[in-house]
Parts: sequence; structure tokens; C-alpha cells
Amino acid sequence: MAEQKALEDLHVDRGKPDALVVRDALGVGVAVGLSGFAFGVTSAGSGLTLLQTCALSLLVFTGASQFALVGALAAGGSPLTAAAGAFFLGVRNAFYGLRLSQLLRLTRAVRPFAAQWVIDETAAVALAQPTRRGARIGFAVTGLSLYVLWNLTTLLGALGAEAMGDTNAWGLDAAGPAVFLALLAPMLKSATERAVAGLAVVLGLGLLPVLPAGVPVLVAALAAPVVLWARGRREGAVREGER
Repeated sequence: MAEQKALEDLHVDRGKPDALVVRDALGVGVAVGLSGFAFGVTSAGSGLTLLQTCALSLLVFTGASQFALVGALAAGGSPLTAAAGAFFLGVRNAFYGLRLSQLLRLTRAVRPFAAQWVIDETAAVALAQPTRRGARIGFAVTGLSLYVLWNLTTLLGALGAEAMGDTNAWGLDAAGPAVFLALLAPMLKSATERAVAGLAVVLGLGLLPVLPAGVPVLVAALAAPVVLWARGRREGAVREGER
């Protein structure tokens, strides 16, 4: 028991100082939280009311899904297809939750509230920490700062859009897609990920003129299994050639 405690203490000592974890977490929270302006403007421009826009940020709180939803609605898609596209994008958060539940080991009373903050940014900061304490601090600070700032800037963006009137006349209808691409680009690190993104773009844009609004987004999701299947075939052929 004493040896185990000593090992745990040694592991804690090797972790980053709390101040550095807080600094990094705040940097992520503030940088991403400011993009709520773009969502507020885009959502208001797509026809959603101020209350609906703010409710999305308060209750959904996952930028990619929110942008996908209002983007599909703005393109004339039905609420059902728009919600389906947003849902599929948000499924990844469930996998983050499985990993974070083992890492953070929060109490049962806290888990339902922490689940609201399980998104790309909080998962990235928490998983980057070498200790459980650092992961908890990183998750909490990133989640709190991002949630507060995202909702505040969503409100300000929606109010600004209402004051300006027609957001399309100002060219602000491109704000949502631009922010979405800015969030996505740093995540495409491998050739496979870039291939999936490229094929998804081709499918989405190619089918846009022939399918109802919102449906091309759902079809574009097929890019992932297609690319993975092609990679598996290629790797299998290479292994066969080496024999």
C-alpha cells in the first residue's frame, strides 16, 4: 500500500503545474468561445428567433452540430433532416464520454452536469494532461470558460444580426461555414482524415443540386466508411505483395 501511494505521489509530481493547465484551458476556451458570434449571426440569419438561437447554445452546446443544423435550415432543408445531420455530428461526443469517464472518475452526482461539457475542446485538453488532477482541472476550466463565453457571444451575435436586418446583404451568411472550416482544418492531421474530408466535400457539393436540402450532408457521412474500406483493401494488397 505504501509503495502504491509513493508511486501515485510521484506520478502527481510529474504532472504540469495547475497554473499552466488553467492557462492552456483558458486559451482554448476563450479562442473557441469567441466563435459563438458567428453562430449567433448565422442562426439569426437562417430564420431562428433569438430564444431558439440561445436555447441551441445552452442545451446542445456543440458547435459543429449547431452550425450544421442552422446551415441546413438556411438552405431550405426540413427540420428533420437538419436535426439528423446535427445528431450524427454529435455522436462523436459519446465516444469522448466513454474515455473521459475512465480518466476523470467523477462522482455520480457530478456526471450529468459534466456530460454537457463533453465536446472536442474539453476532451482534447483533458486527455493531454499526464495526471488525473490535471485532466479534471483542464476539463472543468475549458468547459466553464467555453460554455459561458460561447453562450454570451451567441446572444451578442444574434442581437447584432437582428439589428443589421438582412445578414446576407452583409455577406455574413458565410461566417458559419468559415468558422466551421477553421475548427475542422487543424483536426485533419493524417492522410486518411484529409481523404475523408475531401470525399465528403465532393459528395456534399455534387449532390446539392439533385437532392433535397439537408440530405447531401447525410450522404456525405458515407465518406468515412468508403475511405476506410479503400485503405483496408490497399493495405491488404500490400501485405499480399510482401508474401
